[in-house]
Amino acid sequence: MLQGLVEGGMDVARLGLAHDSMDTQVERIEAIRKAGREAGRPVGVLADLPGPKVRAGAFGDDGITVKEGDRFRMVPGSTASTAEVVEVDYEGLLTDVQKGDHLLFGDGVVVVEVADVDGSALHCEVMHGGHLQGRPGVHIPSDRLRTSTPTPEDLKALDALLEVGIDMVAVSFVRSAHDVRRVGVEPHPRGPLVVAKIETRAAVENLEGIIEASGAIMVARGDLGAELPIENLPHLQKEIIRQCIRLGRPVITATQMLESMVHAPIPTRAEASDVANAVFDGSSALMLSGETAIGHDPVRAVRMMATIAETADERFDHERWIEDLARANIAAPAGEDAKVTDTMTMAAARAAEELGASAIICVSRSGFTVRTIARFRPRAQILGFSPDERTVRQLTMSWGATPILLDRITSNESVVRDAVEIARNQAHVRSGETVVVLAGTDENSRSTDVLRVVRVP
Repeated sequence: MLQGLVEGGMDVARLGLAHDSMDTQVERIEAIRKAGREAGRPVGVLADLPGPKVRAGAFGDDGITVKEGDRFRMVPGSTASTAEVVEVDYEGLLTDVQKGDHLLFGDGVVVVEVADVDGSALHCEVMHGGHLQGRPGVHIPSDRLRTSTPTPEDLKALDALLEVGIDMVAVSFVRSAHDVRRVGVEPHPRGPLVVAKIETRAAVENLEGIIEASGAIMVARGDLGAELPIENLPHLQKEIIRQCIRLGRPVITATQMLESMVHAPIPTRAEASDVANAVFDGSSALMLSGETAIGHDPVRAVRMMATIAETADERFDHERWIEDLARANIAAPAGEDAKVTDTMTMAAARAAEELGASAIICVSRSGFTVRTIARFRPRAQILGFSPDERTVRQLTMSWGATPILLDRITSNESVVRDAVEIARNQAHVRSGETVVVLAGTDENSRSTDVLRVVRVP
């Protein structure tokens, strides 16, 4: 199945750590990397830390169905739930939740209002009915929860992941840049790329600081749509993506993108439009969840997502995008070396467009050059070379990038010759084509300070 997902177009595999043991997850990481090696290309692994996830106690084998107007009690606990009493594994349930609050089960499958609170239970009335099964998540408004991010359990899981060289980690329930910094890993690529999930009202209010503190961003539309009015979600999605592009961070659009394909062989027309519009907005990556975790045909869902995304990219208005970026207030990166790289990537994107180059070859130890040029969405393919295996896997998340492992970075003359030769031998470019090459002066360069235009021999 993993081999089929990779061949179908999966670039990054996300592992939800809220399920199964860490030993099982480590086995999956090795299996994913093996599938990538067999397919002849790198596949990144994104471990999604659970965060302060609140879940209901199990509803039994068949679950229960509730309808509008039904009433039940909610109490702290995690053993089991019935139609009369629903247990919730949050100790502060009776003190933090207030009368009038709306609580959502399973991304809004069931919505209840807290009619009353006493010392022993929340008395709830169903506002929107549905079927509850398994241990669904319970969404409590983020300004009510008194839990830290990342949780002690998250940090314990992270220690195990660092031992196997995890590529990327997603942090749940982020509310400020301080939450991201509390992850405490080394900067990428020495450590994993930290992906902050934007899914709370506080995260929206502190968006710029969170983006600056993170390696990448995920627009987690499930909880975000529960936190804020649903009619605001499309506009928030566009604004989050816009800010990520301005600050040079990859951004993932996630949740219910092809949800009907959990059971159906093809998506709805609205879902296909949603995926294409996420590409037009500037998303770096698109994420499937239930479609591939519990779906009827995961490989078909991946192929469908890849096909829609590729078609959208073919129709992408590159000229207007570059013009819009030129007018936008693109933030200059901190540090003189980063500013040099930023300026050079802008020049490379413009040169590739005017020359009709077939590829932009970037040689980068950290991947910063590749991520920076990706925001310009050039017509030319982006070939990202790095001698660091983790950097290569982290670049699988960047828009348009084909990551390629390089033996080592030497003098500019040698590294340019080697990169062009590898690109030609792997059929990314052909003899006679023009390519733009970005690299440092030598292996000790702290910035990408050389831009060359090369005719492929």
